[in-house]
Amino acid sequence: MSESKTIALIGVPTDIGAGARGASMGPEALRVANIQGMLEDQGLTVIDKGNLVGPSNPWQPPTNGYRHLPEVKAWNESLHEAMYEELQKGHLPIVLGGDHCLGIGSISAVARHCRDTGKKLRVIWLDAHADFNTSELTPTGNIHGMPVAVLCGHGPDELTHIGGTVPAMSPADIRQVGIRSVDAGEKRFVHQEGLEVFDMRYIDETGMKHTMTQALADMDDNTHLHVSFDVDFLDPDIAPGVGTTVLGGPTYREAQLCMEMIADTGRLASLDIMELNPAFDIKNKTAMVAVDLVDSLFGKSTLMRNES
Repeated sequence: MSESKTIALIGVPTDIGAGARGASMGPEALRVANIQGMLEDQGLTVIDKGNLVGPSNPWQPPTNGYRHLPEVKAWNESLHEAMYEELQKGHLPIVLGGDHCLGIGSISAVARHCRDTGKKLRVIWLDAHADFNTSELTPTGNIHGMPVAVLCGHGPDELTHIGGTVPAMSPADIRQVGIRSVDAGEKRFVHQEGLEVFDMRYIDETGMKHTMTQALADMDDNTHLHVSFDVDFLDPDIAPGVGTTVLGGPTYREAQLCMEMIADTGRLASLDIMELNPAFDIKNKTAMVAVDLVDSLFGKSTLMRNES
């Protein structure tokens, strides 16, 4: 990542796609945890664009397999435009979520920017969940369980067409890390579509270093690296402030190594921070851990030895 690149913070205060209320408070919790000051301490220029505005959460049951589809569409279209505008300016946008349905608007904008500029896309999806459900597979209808499927062209036209190209990306563009909770039908669909998933068993067996070496392989100077960081990627011991905690996630040190190895590539060009839910948190602990890890993602290193 270029040291001179300006960071643009985009708050998206909605829990429209989630099964629990509270992720709408995530952007403010990240600001309280001083995400802007942390980035500025690294010598980066940071512009806080404030919060996007969209429909409130009507908290209704699913209609035809989707909860809140019109509202999800509105929020994601708004985020798509805001994200695309910052990328066109040469800025590095950071989405302060919000629930993970917002990955649709965010990554569709990144994919559109890559098509414009002839760049290759690589998405690192850090999450406890594959988020590859469809209306036929989902047990809940919550769209935060569907963004990867939508981005790969599987879902309602209202969402798959955001960004103007269907699919927005190929399954070959994404690497999922930390996965440990996948619905049965979703698992079959992941295998059918050929997603590359580094689940927790893989990390347990091979270690985070090997996992991230594989996930980051085959990038070059023409690669736009986007990280979509769902805070439930982390073990709930260190990150209780999410609505969908799943035991057995990466430890603090494993997560630090993951972020440092991404930083080492020098190719990070956009970022989502999703599913932070202060309603489930303890004294903003999870937001502070998330900001600390983002600090590492932008180059704060714990490395003491001299690299030969």
